[in-house]
Amino acid sequence: MIPLNELTIFILAALLLVITPGPNMIYLISRSITQGKKAGIISLAGIVFGFFFHIILVSFGITAILFAVPMAYNILKISGVVYLLYLAFQAIRPNGKNLFQPTENLSIDKPKKLFSIGFLTSVLNPKIAVFYLSFFPQFIKPENGSIMTQSLELGITQALVSFTVNLTIVLTAAKIATFFAENPSWLKFQKWFMAGVLTSMAIKMAFAKAK
Repeated sequence: MIPLNELTIFILAALLLVITPGPNMIYLISRSITQGKKAGIISLAGIVFGFFFHIILVSFGITAILFAVPMAYNILKISGVVYLLYLAFQAIRPNGKNLFQPTENLSIDKPKKLFSIGFLTSVLNPKIAVFYLSFFPQFIKPENGSIMTQSLELGITQALVSFTVNLTIVLTAAKIATFFAENPSWLKFQKWFMAGVLTSMAIKMAFAKAK
């Protein structure tokens, strides 16, 4: 087991990760606002399962291989870039729905689709893998027991921190739909703003280098 003082430091690092705007946060906010908190929670479940995907990779050392082999890392990175650009296009495509546009029909996407997109958004987010790969070695020590157990402990801790913060975001973001319903002039601004944010994240991700 990892000592409590070291685990506390890791929790703070995990908190900084989750409050940093990224694909996961953007997806959760958009779904919560457009389709309600239930859709946001289902999407969050998909994202959390995506975390466990990364946790398993790190625990078995596969993530290290991804970053050691440039082609493997590039495949993951390119997939993430393409997905972000796709979301940006969806935000501004002709006759398309704005990511933040409130709607009376909160069941546009079925739970399975919401969960799947949340899962893919998390899996294709290199920031998570980079965080795990960069921080885990600093807190895992042979004298504290099984390396595998410590890795899983850190991963589960990060997932719990992320779930708690993101759940708060989901519950808060859902209320913003009322604001947009009362201020429709903001819809166009939000549409292009979101497309710009997603595109900028895609560009930043495209130039990111493996560590």
